[in-house]
Amino acid sequence: MAKHTSPKRKSNKQSSARKKQRPTGFRTKLTKFIFQLSIIFACLLLFWVIYLNAVVRDLFEGRRFQIPARVYSEAQELYVGAPVRRDEFLALLQQLGYRQSTSPHQAGRFAVSSSQIQVYTRGFRFWDGEEPAQVLNIQFNPQGISSLSNSQGDAVLLSRLDPLYLGQIYPGVSEDRVLYRLDEVPERLVLGLLLVEDDRFFKHWGVSIRGILRALFANLTSGSASQGGSTLTNQLVKNLYLTPEKTLTRKINEAMMSLILEFHYTKNDILETYLNEVYVGQQGARSINGFGLGAEFYFGTTLQGLDIHQQAMLVGLIKGPSYYNPRRNPERAKQRRDVVLSVWHQQALISGAEYQQAINAPLDIADKPGQANYPAFMDLLRRQLSRDYRQEDLLAEGLSIFTTLDPVAQKTLEMKLSEGIDRVEQQYSIDNSALQGAAILTRSSTADILAIVGDRDPKATGFNRALDAIRPVGSLMKPAVYLAAIEGGMSLADTISDEDVYVAAGDGKVWQPKNYDKQNHGHPMLIDALAKSYNQATARLGMEIGLANVFDVVARLGVDKEVPLVPAVMLGAHGMSPVDVAQMYQTIAGNGFYSPLNLIRAVYHPQQGIVQRFDLKVNKRFEPEHIHILQYAMHEATQSGTAARISRDLPNNWWVAGKTGTTDDNRDAWFAGFTGDRQLVVWVGRDDNQPTPLTGSTGALPIWINAMREIDPLQERRGTPVSIEYIAVNDAGVDVPNWCSGTRSLPFTTGTLPERSLSCSSNEPQPERDKPTWWQKIFGRS
Repeated sequence: MAKHTSPKRKSNKQSSARKKQRPTGFRTKLTKFIFQLSIIFACLLLFWVIYLNAVVRDLFEGRRFQIPARVYSEAQELYVGAPVRRDEFLALLQQLGYRQSTSPHQAGRFAVSSSQIQVYTRGFRFWDGEEPAQVLNIQFNPQGISSLSNSQGDAVLLSRLDPLYLGQIYPGVSEDRVLYRLDEVPERLVLGLLLVEDDRFFKHWGVSIRGILRALFANLTSGSASQGGSTLTNQLVKNLYLTPEKTLTRKINEAMMSLILEFHYTKNDILETYLNEVYVGQQGARSINGFGLGAEFYFGTTLQGLDIHQQAMLVGLIKGPSYYNPRRNPERAKQRRDVVLSVWHQQALISGAEYQQAINAPLDIADKPGQANYPAFMDLLRRQLSRDYRQEDLLAEGLSIFTTLDPVAQKTLEMKLSEGIDRVEQQYSIDNSALQGAAILTRSSTADILAIVGDRDPKATGFNRALDAIRPVGSLMKPAVYLAAIEGGMSLADTISDEDVYVAAGDGKVWQPKNYDKQNHGHPMLIDALAKSYNQATARLGMEIGLANVFDVVARLGVDKEVPLVPAVMLGAHGMSPVDVAQMYQTIAGNGFYSPLNLIRAVYHPQQGIVQRFDLKVNKRFEPEHIHILQYAMHEATQSGTAARISRDLPNNWWVAGKTGTTDDNRDAWFAGFTGDRQLVVWVGRDDNQPTPLTGSTGALPIWINAMREIDPLQERRGTPVSIEYIAVNDAGVDVPNWCSGTRSLPFTTGTLPERSLSCSSNEPQPERDKPTWWQKIFGRS
C-alpha cells in the first residue's frame, strides 16, 4: 500500500512556515515605511531650509542697514567772526547734551572759564565730509567768536559742532540706532564684547556645542537657568528674525538660521551688524539699539569717546537692559559693570592699573536726554520730503536729513509764544486757553526756516496753525500797495487823501473802508499813511495806481495761491497762513530777491552719499532802490507808527522794519518784521474765529519783541543803492533847506524828487490836484 502523508502534519509545517515568514515581511514593510517617512521628512526639511535661507538672506541684506530717515538740525559753524555769542553757544551745548566738567577729557564735554570755552567736540559724518572730534579753545567778544584754536594752540579756520538729532521722519517706527562701521568701533570694545558674550565667536559656525554643554552643566549644578548657551550669532538671529518666546521650535529655527547666516556672511559682517542691532535700552516708545546710539543715550558721547568703565557698562547692559538700567538701578548696574571689568582683567584685556581706575569710577551717566519734539517743524518737513521721496524709502534707506532748524532759536520762539499768549489773556481778561498762536522765524539772506511753532503748546500735535491756519492778514497786505506805487514813480513824500472813499463793486454794492480809529487824517504823505496804517488812504492809493499793478506786485512778492481780484484784498481781506506771510515778507526782507522758504540743507544716503542738495535759489523780482524805499517806510512804522513800541522796547542801535495787521472785529492779530538777518511772523487769534480785544500792536507785536530780544540778531550795516538820494522834507513833503526845523530825511530815486522850496516859510504844499501824478512824473505833464 502506498504511504500517505498526514494532512495534519503538512498543515502544521505550512503554518510554521507562514509564522516564520510573517516577521520578515513586517520588518520589510516597516523599513519601507520608515524610509518613505524619512524621504518626506528630508524633503520637508529641505524645503524648510530653503525657506529659512531665503528669509535670512533677504532680511539680512536690507535689515542690517534698515533704519528710518534721521533728521538733524542745523550744525553750528565755528570760525573767527562767526556771529554766535558766548551765552548762545553755552545754551546750544546744553541742548546738544554736552556735559560741563573741569577738563574736557572726552568727546561731549566742555569747560568754561572767564575768558574762553573749551569744548571737546563729538565729531560727525556730514553730507559733505567727516568732521573730526577735537578739543577747541573758543574766545568770544560781543559780536561773536574772536579766537579759535585746537589743543595744540594752532589756529582753526573752520569747525562744526555735531547737529541736534530731531528724531525720525516717521515716529511710528520705534527702533532707533546710529550706524557704525566695524573699523570705526574701538578695538578693545569689540574684544571685550566677545570675551563676555562669545569667546569662541571666530571658532564656531553659529552654534556652539561646547557653550550649550557648559551652560547646561552650570544650570544643573546651580539649580536655576542662570546661563545660556547662545552665541553672538544666535543673539543676532533672535533680534532680527524671531520672537522672544522660549519654545523648542524657536530654538531649532534659531540654530538653523544661525548656521545659514554663518554660511553666507563673514564673521566681520555678522559682528558689525550685531554692534548696530543689539538692544541696550528704551526711551518711552523709542528703542535704543546698537552701541553707537547707546553711547550717546547713556554717556552723551560718541562710541570712540567712551572710557573703559563706560564701555564695560554698555557690554554689561546686553544681559538685561531693563534689569541693569543705570538710571533706574544704579547699584545693580555697577555690579554688572564690575563683573565685565573683572572678566576683562582676568583675560588681560586691561591692565591692573586700568582695572583699579575703572572699578573705582562712578557710573558717569549723563542726564536723561529729552527727545527733541518739534511737531510743527517736522510736519512741514514731511510735506516737503513727500514731494521728492517715497514713504518706503524714508522708512528703510537710512537717509540722514540735514535741516535748517536752529535749536536755540526754536526753544526761544516756543517759550516766548506760549508766555506771550498767557500774558495777553491775563492782561485783557480773556478766557484761559481761548487764544491760539503761531510763529515762524527765517533767515532773511537765505530764506532758511530756523524755527516754527504751530500751537501755544509747542509740543502739541495735530492742527498746525503755522501751515494750515488760513486767516485774513489785514494790513500785512498794505506794503504791496505802496511798493506798486513806488514802482509807478511815486515817492514817500507824495501825499494822498485819507478822506472817505467809495468803490463800486461789480455786484452793485459799494465798498467803503474805514480807518481803525474811525477818523479821517487829511492828506498824509505815503510814508505816514503806511506807517500809521490808514485804510482809506491805502484804498485810494491802490485804486489810483490800478488793481492790476497791485496784484502783480502781490504775485511777485511770492503769494502763489489764487488771490481774488477785488479791492478789499488791498486791506487784507484775503486768507493766508503764517508760512505764506513769511514767504511774502521774505522778498521784502531779501531786498527784492525772491527765494522759496526752505528747511532742508541736504539729504544723505549711507552708501550713495549726497542724493539731494537744497542750495539757495534767488530770483530778482524788484529793483533794490524800490525795496529800499519800502523798507524805510516800514521802518518808520516801528518809530512813529503802529509798531512804535519797538523803538521803546528794543535797543536804539537796532534797525527794524515791519507791519502790524488787524482784521475785522479784532479776530486776528499779526506782526511781520525783520531786523539784522532775521525775519519773524507772529499770529494770535481764536480757533473759533470769535472777536478779541487785541490788535496787531497789542496781541502779536509784544511776542515778536520779546522773542527777537532773546534771539538778539546781530545788527548789520545797511547799504544804500547808488540811485537813492536822501533829501530833507517837511510834513507836506516839500524839499526845504536842512536848517529848517521839523524836517526829516527821506529816500528818493531819480525822477521822484520832491517839490523844492528855498525858504522854510515857503512850505505850503501845492493843491493835490496840481501835483503831478505818478504817470506824469514818468511821461511828463499832458
